[in-house]
Amino acid sequence: TKFVFYFFFVISSIHSFFLSKTALSFGTSISNLSGSSSLAATKYPIYCDEDVMNQKSHGTCVGGVMKNLRWNCELNTADRICCYNRHYAEYAGYWEKTSFLKEADKDKEITFYDSVTGKPLFIAPRGRSFEDFRKESASHGWPSFRDNEVVWENVRCLKNGEAVSVDGTHLGHNLPDRNGNRYCINLVSVAGYPAEGSK
Repeated sequence: TKFVFYFFFVISSIHSFFLSKTALSFGTSISNLSGSSSLAATKYPIYCDEDVMNQKSHGTCVGGVMKNLRWNCELNTADRICCYNRHYAEYAGYWEKTSFLKEADKDKEITFYDSVTGKPLFIAPRGRSFEDFRKESASHGWPSFRDNEVVWENVRCLKNGEAVSVDGTHLGHNLPDRNGNRYCINLVSVAGYPAEGSK
């Protein structure tokens, strides 16, 4: 499976649109955003300290990724991005080349689970149609979630915009736009199966 490392190039390319619309610098705290009153007033994202991403038994993760991921996501790619990475991403459009779009039940909400722990991280589409979710994700190159689609019990952000699980799995980045926070997430990071007891 082709795996392309982008060292901030990926984030910069997506983020250029955000900058052009808001004239804000990368890494600005949501609480300081002035481009939108709705953004300034939001209680999300929920931030965490850097120690969430401290080294653990498997990179920043508590263990390796699951052996059989959903949607035919590639194991080695997932392991590198989830556990041994803070800035890189699966290549833009990777998620569309998996079996996700073919297998997704477009009439129901889909729960996306941590590829390491199996904890629920995102539930989408919520408050919009599957087609709206697909179009927004396709336009940015990665599955894109909004505040109400995040399972905040298990997801946090760092001040630089990095989105992570509470267990240290790298997920992607928060790249807000005119409509609010937008979490651009690697599909390989959320392609797990539910852990025992998870819904």
